[in-house]
Amino acid sequence: MLNSIIKFKEKHAELYEFIMFNLLSNIATITNFVVLNFGNSILFKSLMDIPFSFWIFNYKTESGGLGGFLAFLVSFFCAQAVNFIVQRNLVFNSNNKLGSAIPIYLFTVMVVYVICLYIPTLVLEPISAVVGSFWGMNLTNALNILVQVIIIYPVLKFVVMKKLPKQDEKAIKH
Repeated sequence: MLNSIIKFKEKHAELYEFIMFNLLSNIATITNFVVLNFGNSILFKSLMDIPFSFWIFNYKTESGGLGGFLAFLVSFFCAQAVNFIVQRNLVFNSNNKLGSAIPIYLFTVMVVYVICLYIPTLVLEPISAVVGSFWGMNLTNALNILVQVIIIYPVLKFVVMKKLPKQDEKAIKH
């Protein structure tokens, strides 16, 4: 079986990398769901009845209020921290300098942050009305994760976690 995987990797390197990105993103996904559910059920539960509205974010009490906003915020942050480490070391085997890559990654994460904090204001309430608040929160989170993959994968692959040729790698170390 290992030989089959190695042959597949050699023959379809780009597809293999994308598959690994998605498989190992599950570590961040699990982190995201655990932190989100912990935040909603324990950490920020007392803030769920406080409506929160700021800029484009409008979390009514039906959408979890301030507690829901904070739960989505913290879960996204934790997931992205885990994702960066996993993707850099295990998927892309990146060897480029982080100095110029980190600001691009942070900007991308901030843009995705805003999008993923805004999505619940649009879909959480209608989804929850159909499937209940627990499933509504988790389905909304799944939609957020899909958006994250669509935006973050190309940025990581082509900008933030480039693999430099071997001669460039020696120059970086000196």
